[in-house]
Amino acid sequence: MTEPVSGVVPNEVHQTVDAIGLACPLPILRAKKALATLASGEVLCVITTDRGAVRDFQAFCRQTGNELLVQVDETERVTHYLRRRLK
Repeated sequence: MTEPVSGVVPNEVHQTVDAIGLACPLPILRAKKALATLASGEVLCVITTDRGAVRDFQAFCRQTGNELLVQVDETERVTHYLRRRLK
């Protein structure tokens, strides 16, 4: 496992979305659906293989107010950790 792109991997994850093999926009759509089920402040983990997902999740979080905690690049996949925005 390589070093996180930024931030620290959270100790507690409330839900995980497996988006391995899915191309844009499906990882974002699945993340959006999963975030809607989480309470404010809870953490979502999304695992992707689409290299464009790094930028996609950065833009998604900027636009929606959800916090992008860290993106971990593991060569074959990238794991994104998002915190559900506070209401």
